[in-house]
Amino acid sequence: MKDNSAEQRVFHRRLLVAFAVISLLTSALVIRLVYLQIFGHERYASMAKENSVKIVPLVPTRGIIYDRNGKILADNTPSYSLELTPEQISNMPDTLHRLQKLLNISDDKIDSFQKQYKRQKRFTSTALLLNMNDEELARFAVVRPYFPGVDIRTHMVRHYPYSELTAHVIGYVGRINENEMKELPIAEYRGSTHIGKLGIESSYESQLHGKAGYAEIETNVQARSLNTLNETNPETGASLYLSLDIDLQKIAYDALEGYNGAVVAIDIKTGGVLVFSSRPGFDPNPFVVGITNDAYKALESSQDQPLYNRALRGLYPPGSTVKPFVALAGLQYDAINAEQKLFCPGYYQLPGVTHKFRDWRKGGHGSVNMNDAIAQSCDVYFYRLASMLGIDRMYDFLKQFGFGEKTGIDLVGEKSGLLPSRQWKEAQKKQQWFPGDTLITGIGQGFHQVTPLQLARATATLANKGQIVTPFLVDRIVTPNATLPGPQTHKGEIPLKAENIDAIVAGMVDVVHSERGTAKSIGKNIPYQIAGKTGTAQVFNIKQNAKYNEHDIDFKLRDHALFISFAPAHDPQIAVAVIVENGGHGGSVAAPIAGKIIKQYLKNRQ
Repeated sequence: MKDNSAEQRVFHRRLLVAFAVISLLTSALVIRLVYLQIFGHERYASMAKENSVKIVPLVPTRGIIYDRNGKILADNTPSYSLELTPEQISNMPDTLHRLQKLLNISDDKIDSFQKQYKRQKRFTSTALLLNMNDEELARFAVVRPYFPGVDIRTHMVRHYPYSELTAHVIGYVGRINENEMKELPIAEYRGSTHIGKLGIESSYESQLHGKAGYAEIETNVQARSLNTLNETNPETGASLYLSLDIDLQKIAYDALEGYNGAVVAIDIKTGGVLVFSSRPGFDPNPFVVGITNDAYKALESSQDQPLYNRALRGLYPPGSTVKPFVALAGLQYDAINAEQKLFCPGYYQLPGVTHKFRDWRKGGHGSVNMNDAIAQSCDVYFYRLASMLGIDRMYDFLKQFGFGEKTGIDLVGEKSGLLPSRQWKEAQKKQQWFPGDTLITGIGQGFHQVTPLQLARATATLANKGQIVTPFLVDRIVTPNATLPGPQTHKGEIPLKAENIDAIVAGMVDVVHSERGTAKSIGKNIPYQIAGKTGTAQVFNIKQNAKYNEHDIDFKLRDHALFISFAPAHDPQIAVAVIVENGGHGGSVAAPIAGKIIKQYLKNRQ
């Protein structure tokens, strides 16, 4: 028999359980809705907005770099690039193949493009070819309808109008690499692709870069842009006005033609660098858009080392250009007086030693005082004076002029050179200091090494009667809101007796203006006097009693030619240091270069 009562009880129990479950689920749903609509509203509304609004960085325009006369040394020019949008291209390999044949695109650029576009969203365009020339633009324009998804876009690209003339001082910008991106402030560099790599571009990166802006872009679920909701404009980078004179820079660079070397000229009163030339240079413009591997390897492997900044990092023996400073040390320490004469037979020997330290003039200079010794660059005089002073006093005195230390110029990568001492030799060479080391240090040979910049700063300090200035390149920084001075600093004063300086300057004037001066060729037909000192630095040591003949040896083994100078001698305005690698004689090769710069600079001021 069917038990209707039992079935009803089972049905009612099931109904109650189902009601309880439904009530529980409904309560949970209501609670969740209340949380989402009331308590979690702000959070989820924000998340929804983030899904529909994309923040796009707006890259600032890089600041312009000018010389002291307002001539542009680095600017931004429009550049055309060929860009591909993958979602609009049905057959990417075929499109790339046809473009490569049409525009002669290298395999390296194709490979680079393929790596880049695979990292991007398919609706984002990726550049295949940068900095297109007129011929490439014309070729593509004709067949443009046959390349859907391929278009030409315009960008602002850094340009250096003076090319190799300013490569080592201005530097260049290049693509940001992964290591640099980790160290850069993300907010400021999001969207930026380039950063200063060398020179002023690197040293003043934060000022030149500017401040990034942003745009709020409404997007759909595929993250494709629909319209702009809000926009904050970027701030253009600061413009830099340098102390550099590009016309003088060209004179220096052209005058070095046929040689490797460096020229540095400094405004004596301020420390502003007027010329900062290193030859050979290189064209920095290919580095901006991406230099090819072959082109970079050619620069890197060149015997002439065009990538090497000789003015800032080149290390050379100062040769006889150090003699005015050694002579001044002799006067300051009362080791000798200016009129005291020493005999030069053409060589010098230490007591009890058979080795002869030779003079550059085989027969010697005879009896010479300090003026004669500087004007004729008598080695024997300075051998003897160095012996009188000793290495400790020479070291202490020369260090005051900045030898052996960085000048503090506003460029990264400067080398400090080397001013030898007995402590240095014991620490680095594990050897004691010998009297012969003192002699050759007194004529700027041996371990002593200077940079052209360091030599120019020491010359400016001498011309400035002991007032030390720090060389600088940036004279002022101009922003949209203010004009700020560059890093012009003074580093104190060397206590020097006026009569001692006058004696040294008189000898340096005779270098240029006396009949026996080693640089007399540059002192003719000018209404003022130039104070100078020639120098010759040996590239290799010559054996005792061996004869040096520059025409019988390899060019790269010939002596370096040096010259330091300032003018006008009794109201100095400019100091110049010139180093010509393998130039041979300072008076015939290096001095005329300095003469051209001085004459042009003073002519301009008049």
